[in-house]
Formats: sequence, structure tokens, C-alpha cells
Amino acid sequence: MTVTLADVAARARVSPATVSRVLNGNYPVAASTRERVLRAVDDLDYVLNGPASSLAAATSDLVGILVNDIADPFFGIMAGAAQTQIGGPGDGSGRAGGEKLAVICNTGGSPERELTYLTLLQRQRAAAVVLTGGAVESPDHQAAMAAKLAKLADAGTRIVFCGRPPLPEGDALVAALAFDNRGGGRRLTEHLISLGHRRIGYVAGPPERTTTRHRLEGHREALRSAGLDAESGDSERLTVHGPYDRRSGYEATLDILRREPGITAVVAANDTVALGACAAVRDQGLRIPQDISVAGFDDLPFSVDAVPALTTVRLPLFEAGARAGRLAMGKENPPPGGIATIAAELMIRGSTAPPRVG
Repeated sequence: MTVTLADVAARARVSPATVSRVLNGNYPVAASTRERVLRAVDDLDYVLNGPASSLAAATSDLVGILVNDIADPFFGIMAGAAQTQIGGPGDGSGRAGGEKLAVICNTGGSPERELTYLTLLQRQRAAAVVLTGGAVESPDHQAAMAAKLAKLADAGTRIVFCGRPPLPEGDALVAALAFDNRGGGRRLTEHLISLGHRRIGYVAGPPERTTTRHRLEGHREALRSAGLDAESGDSERLTVHGPYDRRSGYEATLDILRREPGITAVVAANDTVALGACAAVRDQGLRIPQDISVAGFDDLPFSVDAVPALTTVRLPLFEAGARAGRLAMGKENPPPGGIATIAAELMIRGSTAPPRVG
């Protein structure tokens, strides 16, 4: 059933004229009234463009790309690559030669903001939505996401995940391109173990993120396989969680060094965190890799220019983003079952070496 402006007015207990003023933003309205109207719009999933509500399955030339932080190269590379496929030369179909307008939606890592952007894109009848990066592992948020994505898909919007696994429930996706974070984390720690490292600190990302859990699981699988859980001073004690930023890497590494001065290696949640870890190691008068080896994850562009160059796990961010863009535009067929696991590659560089003796 199509939701009308009158339905929103009834729900918000205001006149239809007041709803129109709030949505058009062309007339002053009391803050409490505005909040009530917007809440009713959200509750009813009202489509702002009245005439468009009669075109239930129609879509616009808009494509939304959701990122946690556009300033983070991890997200910027994927978003830029997706945009090359979305906003590039069209195939002659539709308006403007078939091109779409890609809009970057910066969530700041907020689950609430993620849902808000999806609601806004639904109201704009977005042709496609690409969601990048790890997901929040909250059952309530996952249920809300599944419901919101189902409504988008029902209206004709293509949904593509890039760098994140599919939701536990919900079949609204065109495709999910998931990185092998677990396998990459395992191979990275196996490399350190093969060099003789036995006491390894781990600077993890936010605990509620899928990316964090999968990379940490891979690290601990490698420790268990080598029988190092007990010898390493227990992996939980040598793991510190924090944001995916340089400051977190710096502070967490200092914390780990205080807990276990005898560590010989630090694995960081990503390359940006690894830079902070390197700074902390140097500020303690230690050398990389002669005293402590440091490793990252993602193989961001600056990792090869670090001194020494950073051992890391390469994720094909540009390739994945471009593929997500093609899937969003219908230029490429979805993988079998709608899910593709993208391999991670170990990049061994100068920041890791055998542990010090004695």
C-alpha cells in the first residue's frame, strides 16, 4: 500500500501542510514538530517525491556508496574504483547516456547513520547501493539492515556488498564480495611463526566489527596450530582493541609492551594502525625489525614507502571496488550463489625478520 503525505500527517499529528513544509525546508517549523514529522516519515518509509510514490519499482540515476571514512584509503580506494564503473561513459541507454550519479555517504562507523543513509537513498529511489567495509555484529542492527535492504530491493534498487560478508538473514543482495580476512590473518601470523617469533602482540580493531573478528580469528588459528597459545603469554592478554587509526596503534602497542616486554613482534589490524605501532616501538628505543617486527594488513599505498617497508596482507581494494560498481550497474553477472570470497596475498617486506636472540 502506498504511503501518502496525509498518512504521515496523521502519524505525526500535524496538518499535511506542515509535513510539506518540513520536507521541503522552505518554511520555519518548530524543532519538536519537525522531529515528530521526520520520525513519522521514517516509521512509514514515506517516499519524499509524491509523484514518484506511484512508480513503486522505478529508480533514479542515483547510486549510493556507503563508507565508514572516506579519508581512510581502504574505503577511498574502493569507493573511487566503484565510481569509475558507475559514473563513466554510458552505453547509450537512458538519460545522460546511461551514466549514474555516484554519491558517497560517510557513516563515520555509526550503525544508526548507516540506516539513515539507506532510508534517504530509498526515498530518492536509488538505482543501486554499494556498502563497503566490515559490518557491525549486532543482532538488532543486522535485523534492521535486512529489513531496510529488502525494501530497497523490492523498489528495484540493486544491493552490493564490497569487503563485507552477507547478512545472516536476508536475500536482497545482488552480490556480496567478501575479503578472506581470516585466511590473510592466519598466513600473516604463520609467517612470523616461521621466522621464530613466539611472543606476538596483536593490535585489533573495534570488537563489534566483522573485519576485526575474522582477522583476529585467523591470527589465533595460526597460534593454536603451532601450539603457541600458552607460550605466547595467552593471546587474549596480548590483544588490545581500538579504532582503525594511527593513534590506536601507538597507544595499544605501548600497552602491549608494558604487559609483555619480551614480545618480538606486533601484528596490527591494518596498515594505518601499523604506522602507529612502528612509532611506539621507535619511541621506546627499539629497532624495526632487529628488536621487534611489525606487520599490517590491507597493503595500502603508503605501506611500501614506510621505513622499513611494511610486511602486510594485500587486499585487491581497487579490483573489488570496480567489480562492485559493475555489479551495481548490471554490467557483470553476480557470482554463483551471489557470494564471492576474494583472496588475500601475503606481502613480505623489511619490517619483519627473525626475532632477536637472548
